[in-house]
Amino acid sequence: MKTVLFAAALATVSVSAQAQVGVSISVGEPGFYGQLNIGGAPVPQLIYPQPVVIAPAPQFVGVPPIYLRVPPGQAKKWRNYCGRYNACGRPVYFVRDDWYRDRYVPYYREHHGGYDRERGRGYDRGDRGDHGDWGRGRGHGHDGDQGNGRGRGHGRQDH
Repeated sequence: MKTVLFAAALATVSVSAQAQVGVSISVGEPGFYGQLNIGGAPVPQLIYPQPVVIAPAPQFVGVPPIYLRVPPGQAKKWRNYCGRYNACGRPVYFVRDDWYRDRYVPYYREHHGGYDRERGRGYDRGDRGDHGDWGRGRGHGHDGDQGNGRGRGHGRQDH
């Protein structure tokens, strides 16, 4: 009996451990840290004048440096954090927060639309202002349900 209970508890824990929620944060949003594609952006203000490289790797010899915005303290202890950014062995420049906030984000939004255009009104509706096919068909008697809203799932017209 104890074995069955233990197995059930273990299965519950393993299922809940696999239920991860993915969150995506874009350039310009509060809390964004990661690689910046400088391109034609204003010249970056750097924390260190030379790129930082932790244990140079052969696959990164001769590659151009990347520009990163990292939380306070991570640049000083880069060896502990480079793996989070897939940047161990690469030359890395760390950009200053004031430059990122005051120069890069406005540039990025102007040239790439930033997160405001993606997450503004109509974000998930293709800017049509409606709900696409969702919400149609509810309560219209699909499959003889006499309009009680329990049609073919999610209220879509699937016939």
